[in-house]
This record gives sequence, structure tokens and C-alpha cells, in this order.
Amino acid sequence: MRILVTGGAGFLGSHLIDRLMAQGHEVVCLDNFYTGTKRNILKWLDNPYFELIRHDITEPIRLEVDQIYHLACPASPVHYQYNPVKTLKTNVIGTMNMLGLAKRVKARFFLASTSEVYGDPDVHPQTEDYRGNVNCIGIRSCYDEGKRVAETLSFDYHRQNGVDIRVVRIFNTYGPRMLENDGRVVSNFIVQALRNEPLTIYGDGSQTRSFCYVSDLVEGFIRLMNSNEIGPMNLGNPGEYTILELAEKIQNMINPGAEIIFKPLPQDDPKQRQPDITRAKTWLGWEPTVPLDRGLELTIKDFRDRIEGNKQ
Repeated sequence: MRILVTGGAGFLGSHLIDRLMAQGHEVVCLDNFYTGTKRNILKWLDNPYFELIRHDITEPIRLEVDQIYHLACPASPVHYQYNPVKTLKTNVIGTMNMLGLAKRVKARFFLASTSEVYGDPDVHPQTEDYRGNVNCIGIRSCYDEGKRVAETLSFDYHRQNGVDIRVVRIFNTYGPRMLENDGRVVSNFIVQALRNEPLTIYGDGSQTRSFCYVSDLVEGFIRLMNSNEIGPMNLGNPGEYTILELAEKIQNMINPGAEIIFKPLPQDDPKQRQPDITRAKTWLGWEPTVPLDRGLELTIKDFRDRIEGNKQ
């Protein structure tokens, strides 16, 4: 098939492209390089079945494709809060443009939504029918509400125009190729430990997250895209860890002498996040296979190679 991946030079997009190329598809990567980098897709640039287009999806584009994986949008608070209006435009206008393209060329459309649609949840763990607890005027709402609108658009295009959609809600994912300045806990702690800096915890560290290794997530993407299920579907690792537990784990793996310091919690930071993945297990036979310790080893090695490479 000919498959379009928006945000294809980013962390998740590039891992997805690796899998799609290995399966023998023709892949078009669309990216404006706001948080993506050519380094992530370097190995495919000379491949005749790979095409890179530098483009911002808030502007329409005409292409012929069979499937669209719509991943374009900065996903870490540091990046999506840097330009909140742009984040919202990407989620709303960008998603509308991609759905319009899917409608015209009759492509199957895959939306990478997020567990952020649940906000700071009152229900634990979160199931897909939970409607969320989002502050619509808070500092995270450009992303939370943006993704909620993206889901609305997807379902409306499906109902009104018959667009074939798949909607996934991604929980915390980590792995090689995360940006060093990503701003999320796994990359923050690894970079701080490697640079001999104190590990910074916001709040008292009792808030929980679940961490899914990137290869597991991409497997879930491909299974959902090629199934008959529409979603929305949670994809994430139901293993739940406190932020303090994660900090201590990374501290012990890299720099046991590193200091851990505490800073105030940012506005609307969720107290707990854990996916209910019953749907993914039942519909797709999918569940994560990479344990946290193994995933962290692979991620730390990648960060170490990059950070030490930058010193030379």
C-alpha cells in the first residue's frame, strides 16, 4: 500500500515508518520538523519506496494514498505549550485537512489521540467510555481539547461522509529517539542522570503514570489500522508506577549517587494515569510485552550514545 504518515520524522512516527517500510509498503512522510528530526528517518532517504515532504498540515495538501496515519502534533507539555495556538491549529485545522484528504481519495484514516482527553481523571483506571475531566481554559487545554476536537471531527467525518476511521488514545510512551528536551519524565530523568544533574520531581512524586515501550505501541497501531474496529481504543501499558519509583529506578540504572529534588506541581498535572486495555486485548489480541526495566535499558543506551556523541 501507499501510506502517509504525518509527523513521520518524530519519535513515534519514525518507529512506525520503520515497521511499515519493513513490511514492504510505500511510505510518504510528512513533517514540518517542529519536533521531528531528519536523523530519525535518515536510513530511508535514499530508498525508492520512501518519500519525504516538508509540509505543515495546517495547510491543505493533495496526495494519493491508501492509508493515513495522522500523528502530527507536539505531544509533550514543553513543546505544545510553547505555542498553544499553533498546537490547537494543528489538532483542529490539521486534522480537518487530513480527514478531507482521506474523504477525497477514500483512504483509511488513523487518528493518534491521547490519554490527555481524560484530563485529570476521576475514574481509575481509565476506560474508553469515560468522558474525562478537562479544564478547557487551562495551560494544557490546547492539547487536551485539541485532541478532543480531533476525535469529534473524525467521528463526524465518519458519520457524515463515510470516512473509514481508526482512533487510538495513546498513554505515556517512551523509547529511543525521544528528544533530549522532550520535557516528559522518562527523558528528563535519563538526561539529568547522564549529565550528573539532580533528578527533578514535580510535586511529591506520588502521582502515577504507566509507561509503554514504543515497539509495543507501534504494534498496536498497525493491528488497529488493519482491523475492523473503529475505536476509540486505549493503547498503553497498564503497569502503574509512581514518579518517585521511576526516578529511583533510573537513578540506580545510571547514577546511583544522583540527587533527587522536588519542585512544585504544574497546573492541571494529572494525579494518576493508567489505561484499561480490555478493548485492545479483546478486539486486537494486543498487550504490551516489553517490561519497564528492559525498555529503559534500550532507551538509556540511545540517550547515552547521543549525549556522548554530542560531546565529541
